[in-house]
Amino acid sequence: MAQLEGKTAVVTGGGTGIGLASAVRLAAEGAHVFITGRREDVLDAAVEKIGPARATAVVGDISDLADLDRLYETVRARGRGLDVLFANAAAASFATLQQVTEEHFDKTFGVNVRGTLFTVQKALPLLNDGASVIVNSSVRADDGVAAFGTYAASKAALRSFVRTWANELKDRGIRVNAISPGTIDTPGLDAVAAGDTGPAKSQFAAGVPLGRIGRPDEVADAVAFLASEQSSFILGANLYVDGGEIQI
Repeated sequence: MAQLEGKTAVVTGGGTGIGLASAVRLAAEGAHVFITGRREDVLDAAVEKIGPARATAVVGDISDLADLDRLYETVRARGRGLDVLFANAAAASFATLQQVTEEHFDKTFGVNVRGTLFTVQKALPLLNDGASVIVNSSVRADDGVAAFGTYAASKAALRSFVRTWANELKDRGIRVNAISPGTIDTPGLDAVAAGDTGPAKSQFAAGVPLGRIGRPDEVADAVAFLASEQSSFILGANLYVDGGEIQI
């Protein structure tokens, strides 16, 4: 039997990259997956890839609390609560300390920190006892890549949140854990690597001990593990999926 048969999952930023790969994997394990993102056409294509019988798309931005309310009203209407939440959506762009602007800071922290906090908070009434909450952090929170300080700080904040939330929700059997992907071949990486201030993809890949950039499905495997009962004794952890970037 599939590990998540009959379960309900939410994946924010589920239209592309790690979010889409994770939604595909969770659906393959038997879950009905609600995905959210800002672009309707991208979400529609994602639903087709996941399988229309296994996925529901809700257009929205996690930094907009009204959009989050609409997402969870759609989940509530299904009547089965929520078993897996993958808080994945994020914003990333390069800016050195000298280049950081209010707009850059506010967008990065508004999506990554504020948006993730309220993504989890607003899910609480729906989360079934024993649910799994997975927060997408990043190895960038640890490695000090130049011109990525605002993004790295936002991801470090999420790592701190995970520890606190795990403690606060443990009495309901709700497990909160983080994943920290390394350099993964996604449209998001393409976008940030195209700028003038950050490293190119080849430079990122050169820093991976396994000698290559990771695949979204490799992160999705970790998400499925943390979503399932196979990780029943894992709480407040941070699982690196980075080809050894931080470890070696």
